[in-house]
Amino acid sequence: MSEVTATLKKAADEIGLVLLEDQIHSFNTYYELIIDWNKKINLTAITEPREVAVKHFIDSLTCLNTIQITPHAKILDIGTGAGFPGIPLKIFRPDLSITLMDSLNKRVTFLNEVINNLGLTEIRALHDRAEDFGQKKEHREKYDYVISRAVARLAVLSEYCLPCVKLGGYFISQKGPDIVDELNEAKKAIHILGGSLENTHKLELPIIKDGRSLIVIKKDKLTPSEYPRKAGTPAKKPII
Repeated sequence: MSEVTATLKKAADEIGLVLLEDQIHSFNTYYELIIDWNKKINLTAITEPREVAVKHFIDSLTCLNTIQITPHAKILDIGTGAGFPGIPLKIFRPDLSITLMDSLNKRVTFLNEVINNLGLTEIRALHDRAEDFGQKKEHREKYDYVISRAVARLAVLSEYCLPCVKLGGYFISQKGPDIVDELNEAKKAIHILGGSLENTHKLELPIIKDGRSLIVIKKDKLTPSEYPRKAGTPAKKPII
């Protein structure tokens, strides 16, 4: 049994998730692809099997313990990087329709390699800037859930993500343990962009016990048409 397999089984059991053998095989293949491609492009600084299994794979799945994601939901993962949380979610919940978006084309090439190797369907990887993506009619307010993992501070991230969430849908931000300042800073942005804070969940990753926070924001109103602003503006001039 590989270290990735052993760690995944133990960690999943600790948080009440049951991984099937074919899912574990997919995670092992995914790990091997990450390690291979990481020699060519910068995907992650975390490469040890145990750490990848918990800090990337299991961490990506923690949102399933936070909110009841409806069957066949449309999910957008903004700033997905090496595919987190989108690809682990697809492996565990094959019913979900997932769009992965990243601003670096080399990473999108990697993501397509993973999708092809794992034989995943109803998942796509797109190269774009979040600010441009959210202004396109085929993506604007079209997703049931938009999930993003540690991409930017919450005020900025809300401008990237909330424009793509449909009315009644949710934006889920996966963060580290200390979020009080970010939440306070982001209140104005969340309100202006049509959202409201529904809940925050604190948790510890299994085995390694690192702290995490999951911020759940509901989309109550349509996002004003001027948001997201042009590329670079949200980060330089956040709504605070």
